[in-house]
Amino acid sequence: MTESVESPKPAAAAPRKRAPRKTAGAPSAPKQPPNTILVDGKPRYFEPAPQDMDIEAFRKVVTSRRSVRKFTAKPIPKAVLDDCLDLAMLAPCSSGLQPWEFYIVRSADKKAKLVKACMSQLAAKTAAELIVCVARTDRVESFSKQMLRDWPMPDVPPLVKRYYQLIPYYYAPGPLNSFALVKKAAIAAGGLVAPVPRGPYTTAEVQLWAAKSTALACENLVLALRAHGYDSCMMEGFDEVRVRKLLKLGPEALPIMVVGAGERADDGVFWPQVRFERALFVKEV
Repeated sequence: MTESVESPKPAAAAPRKRAPRKTAGAPSAPKQPPNTILVDGKPRYFEPAPQDMDIEAFRKVVTSRRSVRKFTAKPIPKAVLDDCLDLAMLAPCSSGLQPWEFYIVRSADKKAKLVKACMSQLAAKTAAELIVCVARTDRVESFSKQMLRDWPMPDVPPLVKRYYQLIPYYYAPGPLNSFALVKKAAIAAGGLVAPVPRGPYTTAEVQLWAAKSTALACENLVLALRAHGYDSCMMEGFDEVRVRKLLKLGPEALPIMVVGAGERADDGVFWPQVRFERALFVKEV
């Protein structure tokens, strides 16, 4: 049973505004109590699902997204690209830790080098924008602390606080994966009697963890571009060593893909899309 305590009326759609950047050392504004409802007599956070969604508009965005190999010379307005990046960063991510970075390569010299690192693919050479999407594995501890500082409710529940205090230890592989091996053995023993989360333990597993969330953000990015009337090509074919050198990336940063973006040329899609039959992929058990 639910009983409404506050039932806010749906607000009219308005342009999205970015939150003001925090100044180091500046005092934070007091956190306001969120909207709540009573569930079984207990106050619970209330965020109603919008009911005016347009599935056909979404279907059009998804089905018209193609890997465009040739773009026109038309630039993408800065406000549009900024909005697409904001939407990308709303992607689902493990524990809310947002392990991604986006490098918009604007320097003509660096852009030429990035095109070369992408094997001079036409999608890279003709793109109005080139965005390198990078997964980060070294910010688990700092972002866990920031999550507790930025917790959106007045009080951090003890269980949540404990969770974010433990995450840095859980995701730390240690020198030569030494911590990972100990944790893997201990958790495997616990798994004999109850379900347990098995990883990520090793450096490679933590990289995969960060890559999965970053790939979700990349998907948001290209769908947002399509919704704005622009197109993209997600390129995994690039020289990682050269990209790392170009962006001065350390070992904790993993380039996931380079996204070329712009307006689709008339001959920008080379052939019809191929998708195999559904039965190969969808299983009921």
